[in-house]
Amino acid sequence: MKNRQILTIFLIIITSLSHAQYVIKDGSDLLNLKKVPQEKSYVDHNGPLVFAGEYLVYSLHCFNAQTNNPTNVSKIGYVALVNESKKFIFEHKVKLEKGHGYGDFFVSTEIPSGSYKLLGYTQWMKNSGLSQVFKDDIVIINPYLADQSTLLDISRGDVLPNTVKSTIISDSSTLTIRTNKSTYLPREIVNLNIKNFKGALGHGSYTIKVKRKEEIAIASAINSITYGNAYFNADKEIKQTIGDSIFLPEQRGELIYGTVKNTETGLPTENLPVVISIPGKESLLKFSETDQNGNFYSYIRKDRKNPFAVIQVENQDGTYIIEKGVPKNIDLSDLKFSDFNLSRDQEEYIKNRSVLNQIENQFFGSKPDSILESNPIDIFNGGIPEVIILDDYTRFPTLEESLVEVVKFAGFRKGNTNDAYIRIGQDFKSYDEEYNDFPAIVLIDGVYIPNHEQIRTYDARKIEKISLTRDQFRLGSKEYQGIISIETFKGDFLDSYTSKNSLVVPFKQPISKKNYFVQTYQLGDTTFDRVPDYRRLLYWNPQFNIADSTYDFEFYTSDLEGTYEIILNGFTTYGKPLSIIKEIEVLKVN
Repeated sequence: MKNRQILTIFLIIITSLSHAQYVIKDGSDLLNLKKVPQEKSYVDHNGPLVFAGEYLVYSLHCFNAQTNNPTNVSKIGYVALVNESKKFIFEHKVKLEKGHGYGDFFVSTEIPSGSYKLLGYTQWMKNSGLSQVFKDDIVIINPYLADQSTLLDISRGDVLPNTVKSTIISDSSTLTIRTNKSTYLPREIVNLNIKNFKGALGHGSYTIKVKRKEEIAIASAINSITYGNAYFNADKEIKQTIGDSIFLPEQRGELIYGTVKNTETGLPTENLPVVISIPGKESLLKFSETDQNGNFYSYIRKDRKNPFAVIQVENQDGTYIIEKGVPKNIDLSDLKFSDFNLSRDQEEYIKNRSVLNQIENQFFGSKPDSILESNPIDIFNGGIPEVIILDDYTRFPTLEESLVEVVKFAGFRKGNTNDAYIRIGQDFKSYDEEYNDFPAIVLIDGVYIPNHEQIRTYDARKIEKISLTRDQFRLGSKEYQGIISIETFKGDFLDSYTSKNSLVVPFKQPISKKNYFVQTYQLGDTTFDRVPDYRRLLYWNPQFNIADSTYDFEFYTSDLEGTYEIILNGFTTYGKPLSIIKEIEVLKVN
């Protein structure tokens, strides 16, 4: 019921969306907004030290700041990396499922050495400013660029002493980590057991990582317990008042919005139907309508495959200007960075680690991560389309002729006029079904076509196939008779598409979810005998849910000797942070 109340609040206020942010109108508006709990977030990662040529992997947890339970407000979170000039190196859009998401970033050789900040937030969190945003230090070392002045302390000639202390929790009254032994050979299997002694009190969402302990003295990444203490007093609700602007949460998926203005007057235009299409083989179609301020909005829930959106005014009688809304960046003026220095005596270590990274990357093709396939998108909404491959028939020069000669039940009406449209014949379900003259929804490579006359003479030699369904559809308040989806051979219709009252905009995609490669060395399998293995991150599980008493995992050590940390980090279902670390050694036999 509470989730439904929150959704209702945003369905009401979002209809008054302004150009970039929403403005609180009155006391009733403010009261509704204050009923929506503020959020907070935590980012677990494999830092704090990352070299060029390595991956920064992360796991994002977002919480209801009032209850510490996983958030049910935002469905989209953000993870960003910012340099000391307060510029974004990346800002990833992360889809949240029950408040959790994950991703990674490859640190290329173009990114200079220096101190960086890793941020985690949602649009709703921006209302409380930088203090609400998760922040942790990341140090990047890039020996491939000549300028190392940001990290190099010229005044020191000796190796920095290991003065950074961290508390290692090897056991817990709730959860424990056990391994079958403490010292392993290179490429040996490690059996890992996680035991939950407290039943439901230990249930929750965690990450597991096994990483080489840093050889350079550096403060550890913020663990969940430190985070819980640091953000205990985070805002529980928004502090804005009447007349203030706020960021709206992405409560039902990715929010896409903007304004429509009349070209002649420059004034916002209300009650205009707006169609948003995501092009491609798995296209998406969304409808909106402008409000009294000319604003439109829509949410994208499904996993789209294209980083562009086509926004079009369906009404072709007038001429309009379309502007896509862009949320403001959070104010980073008070962001502080760590003071980290290298000494020249660490040059050999840096060189060796970089060489091993190069070797590891040379063999990446032998052990790649795989992207998880999302559910396919069905533009026909469950209907079974008739598919016509044009090469199976005599070819005709234009789309209109092809529809007449090849495609049953579809053709142009009122041709050679501004009112021309494609109609698909009804599939009458009963003898008393009323006849209609509704137009079809027409897509070419997933691009919605509001003006059918524009494509009447389209070169049919570019078309591979035409799919259509004869079911009746409603888009907004308008009825349509069927959908006709035209696919070209090259899938490049958008590249040359120009139409009145349309705007093609980049629309950043959420980062893809992956299955991370797990190295194995099976007895008798010689696949990797001649493949070097210099992994520093032996195991990474970005989301591990504990709902039972015991769990068993296995992973293999690499050729890289040294001390490794097994880290279990996360939160129980009632919001208690838990962090456990166990060390193992990897050593060759003398």
